[in-house]
Amino acid sequence: MANLDVRLPIQLKIKRKIEKIDYFLEKYKSVKECCDICPHRCRVNRSKSAGKCGEPWVTRISSYNIHHGEEPPVSGICGSGTIFFTGCNMKCSYCQNFPISQLRQAHRDTTTDELAGIMLNLQGRKAHNINFVTPNHYLYQIVEALKTAYSLGLNIPLVYNSSGFDRADVIADLDGIIDIYLPDAKYYSPDISEKYSCTRNYFEENSRTLLEMYSQTGDELETDCDGIALKGLIIRHLVLPGNIENTLQILEWICGNLSNRVHISLMGQYFPAHKISSDNLPELNRRINGEEYDRILEFAEKLGFENAWFQEI
Repeated sequence: MANLDVRLPIQLKIKRKIEKIDYFLEKYKSVKECCDICPHRCRVNRSKSAGKCGEPWVTRISSYNIHHGEEPPVSGICGSGTIFFTGCNMKCSYCQNFPISQLRQAHRDTTTDELAGIMLNLQGRKAHNINFVTPNHYLYQIVEALKTAYSLGLNIPLVYNSSGFDRADVIADLDGIIDIYLPDAKYYSPDISEKYSCTRNYFEENSRTLLEMYSQTGDELETDCDGIALKGLIIRHLVLPGNIENTLQILEWICGNLSNRVHISLMGQYFPAHKISSDNLPELNRRINGEEYDRILEFAEKLGFENAWFQEI
């Protein structure tokens, strides 16, 4: 099982994390009554009603388990300890995970102590990391649970696995708490992000978020002797059929503003789901084809990306 950082004694690493956690909890203690933790800044009192994420203050999870479907350094040999939170601050018409994020099915209300216990359960099952999936609208509660979990022996890396629609200044306050960032980079065009996900300002917020994450990690993906990720950044992009130019623009932005050495995952696994038919989006009512994906891979190679994962189409 990997330690949090091979360069620091584990107890010192945890002590520093707890100091960061205390700072975070003090700074964001008002979000329960006036939630502005994500870019929507809807300022809803979530103890009384749901925010734009569709969720009240009580932490709701859909499931938690050992997951082997992440990128190889994250899943590794034993798997990633994933915790799937219900709700989402985006409304993607094609959401590949819509029963959890949009319909909020099979949720269970979870206390801070229970969430800490789930983390320790996953660690006890030999997970390489704790992987928070769609966490930003429950970020305060997660950080609060982390303080308890560390006091009870949590000592594996933390993965922040998000849509990439985050507040960069909030991400800055996670520096020293989160070890591995696994964000999406979905859109370059405001028109496309508004059409498909009702978030016209996606790229504006996402680009700031990626820059902040990159400032914390750089190009390097730190791994242990088995190739399991300890710290770093992996940027994911789901290729959408009929929107290849959007993908090329994102790759060009990453190369020009971050680096062509940053780790990227170009996912070709899209399938029509959720509201594609009802929202009248015929261009998305198919899978991507080999010609589209090959064009993307050729462009990534042309830009000189050195660390990338691809999928079979």
